[in-house]
Amino acid sequence: MAIGINYLRSTWRLSSRARAPFSALPILLGAALVALAALPLAAQYPGKVSTETKNAPELRAVAVLEWTGDESHPKASRLVPICVYDGQQLQDGGIYLARPQPLALDPETEYKIKQNGKTVGLFDIAGAAQEQGLWVGHGQWKALVARPTPEQLAKAAKRRAAAWKNDQDDADSDKPILHRRQGSEDSGNNQAQGPPPDPNRPTLHRTDTSGADSGNSGDSGNAPPPDPDRPTLQRAPDNTANNNGSSNSPDQPKLHKKNQDDEQSYVTPLANIDPNRPRLMRGQVSIFDADVTPKLMGMPVDMSQQVAVSDARNLPDHPWSFSWANPDDEKKMQADLEEIARKDLGIEPPPPPPAPKTKHATSTHTKKAAPPPPPPPPLLVEQFRVFELEYGSGATMVLEAHTAGTGADEKFITLIAQPDLYGGVTVLFKNITDAAHLDETPRMRLIDPVDALADNRGELLFELRGQTQRQFALYRVLRGSATQIFSTTGSFGEGGVE
Repeated sequence: MAIGINYLRSTWRLSSRARAPFSALPILLGAALVALAALPLAAQYPGKVSTETKNAPELRAVAVLEWTGDESHPKASRLVPICVYDGQQLQDGGIYLARPQPLALDPETEYKIKQNGKTVGLFDIAGAAQEQGLWVGHGQWKALVARPTPEQLAKAAKRRAAAWKNDQDDADSDKPILHRRQGSEDSGNNQAQGPPPDPNRPTLHRTDTSGADSGNSGDSGNAPPPDPDRPTLQRAPDNTANNNGSSNSPDQPKLHKKNQDDEQSYVTPLANIDPNRPRLMRGQVSIFDADVTPKLMGMPVDMSQQVAVSDARNLPDHPWSFSWANPDDEKKMQADLEEIARKDLGIEPPPPPPAPKTKHATSTHTKKAAPPPPPPPPLLVEQFRVFELEYGSGATMVLEAHTAGTGADEKFITLIAQPDLYGGVTVLFKNITDAAHLDETPRMRLIDPVDALADNRGELLFELRGQTQRQFALYRVLRGSATQIFSTTGSFGEGGVE
């Protein structure tokens, strides 16, 4: 840029010394501007520009499968997207790459249903819809079938080969045999001895690709060759967008798509809906013809929840269960956590008062103690679970409990804790609320651990449920603390969690 400015100044000085007329100034300024524009362009041209694009990132989506009814025969279900890891950070699964449905709910996306880190089923997305402004997915829920062992596969192959051989033998025995009639050994002599063809009988002639008449086999060799300049139709590659709005471009990020071979070999459908039932549809007919579990609406009391993960890579399962060296340690830890919960909720029973004593000359008599006060409401434990969130790490405990009552008398508590070096309990995180203030401080309900970042470390997935709304959050337990690393969009702020 400095070179261009000096060039402009020198041009102005030359024009001043030569005392050029005023009309020549625009011509000089235009030439200077052209030179200035050419300098950076010539300096920045790198040669051949590469048009290759980087490969799309390997995505990992986390969702929550919710259903009612028995797990083997669900009455209704839905899939709630939680987050999508794009290789660098966690994105909100409900809005990530929405067009209009988010990428996590693309049709034919397959999710693995996880229970304590183990795959227990599959869920194939068939469609998406909005419920109260949030996207949810509907589809087909399937259960895994145990993979056959190599010995079972070999035995099945032998059985199929033997059955095929028997079928072939039966087919050969029933196969009809054609016999040539007497005097038909020489087909040329028969044709010569047969009656002449009727000249008035119509005959069909085959036309080859060049349009020449090839009815006479003797003239087929004299047919003109095809015109090389004749235009031909060729099928274009199928790179256009499909009906559901997604593109087949290799650079587009994709989640795991279901495999038809795996589906036929290792999965069986659970809930089959009558295919002959009448269906009312508005507008364009859906291109998906799979069995879809009926939609789940609202927040039923008997609703169950489970983690679901979709990843383009086939990663092995990572169980999160923790094995105690002494089974009695688990009972002791649970008792210590329940005692801490009672103290935090203010329902710890007071110690009985000491009995007064009177002294006499010969003996000591004890008066009858006053009756103790009524006991506080009991602590109802919803669940107590222990996890090993990383290979070789210690135990991470989660306790959920609540008291009886209604309104402000019904209190909820969630504790995340770890054992200390002295056999005690260290509380890492605490959430306390009551039924009258759920919209201000939602209660925390543990769903399950999940490896959201694909780094072999489990995060605790909680549902923050209020009176009318809810959201989901991921907590990472590391170095003696539990920190929230992600939360979905919702009406509950960070101040609602202690």
